[in-house]
Amino acid sequence: MNIEPFALERWFARYEHEADLMLAESGIRSLDASRFDLDAGELGYVVPTDGDPDLRARIADRYDRSAEEVVCTCGAQEANFLAFLALVGEADHAVVVTPTYQSLHAVPEALGAVTRVDLEPPAWDLDPDAVAGAIRPETSVVVVNNPNNPTGRYLDGETVRALYDLAADAGAYLLCDEVYRLLAEEPLAPVASMGEYGVSTTSVTKAHGLAGLRFGWLAGPSEVTSAARNWKDYTTISPPKFGQHVARQALAEEEEILARNRALAAENRDLVRSWVGRHDLSWHDPVGVNGFVTVPEGFATGRSFCRRVVEEESVVLAPGDAFGHPDRFRIGFGLPTGDLRTGLDRLDAFLDRHA
Repeated sequence: MNIEPFALERWFARYEHEADLMLAESGIRSLDASRFDLDAGELGYVVPTDGDPDLRARIADRYDRSAEEVVCTCGAQEANFLAFLALVGEADHAVVVTPTYQSLHAVPEALGAVTRVDLEPPAWDLDPDAVAGAIRPETSVVVVNNPNNPTGRYLDGETVRALYDLAADAGAYLLCDEVYRLLAEEPLAPVASMGEYGVSTTSVTKAHGLAGLRFGWLAGPSEVTSAARNWKDYTTISPPKFGQHVARQALAEEEEILARNRALAAENRDLVRSWVGRHDLSWHDPVGVNGFVTVPEGFATGRSFCRRVVEEESVVLAPGDAFGHPDRFRIGFGLPTGDLRTGLDRLDAFLDRHA
């Protein structure tokens, strides 16, 4: 199995550690561990290794499913990886809506065949007929990330239902990475609650601010979760004991946590929206905490712009070519507001010098 290098992670590995400010982080600011009970007891494996049954049952209620239809994982990254291992083989085909987080197309491309269907800028609209035209007899899964990373586009319920019906009519699953769903003011129902062909993946990383827990889950029909369990025995075996312990508490406090995080995202979005307009740039007003911004005049690509910014201002942005769009860059605005203001001030100074 060959897989292409993860362009965004390689960019971060090169610049993130030494930089002062991270304006490319794709989640909300991290919560402090001190707000939780940190005594997880003996730090052995989670048993059973797909997650505590009571916690899985609570998670399953979100999808009108049973505990057996949920597998707890090391973040959404593992949930997606297991889903693809369960759904895509050499003879299978996936349809992936792009641009998106690279693993959502790179992993199925390493396992089988993939057809990409692009969102159309500047509003990043999706034509369901284009998805219909990409589906083949051997298509096993249609993949979408909603709200979308990097564009912040939140497809409406009618479009998601159309995608589900297209997949179901073809005997394929609709897999939706929903890590930003709960940052929306009015979240759509999760795809795994839509019927037997719906599969949802998510985590407590992006919306809850708990990236360090590495705790997520996969929800869907039993044939998918059963196959995922078989593969999981060869990956992490169990989710982290400490991560599960704190995630359980966070989900119990979810209403308060999400209210504060949505308020932070809204305040910060306003700041970035003003910055984008001040420099005559453009973006699609995003849901979540990512914006996909056009490259300022005078820079050939998003990568050249981002490189100059980090080298001169010690601020990390994400080049758009990591998502297949070299004329853009991704800015993340989920960090504390004071840090965001400092970062935007540095970008102002940089652009003033290079105007």
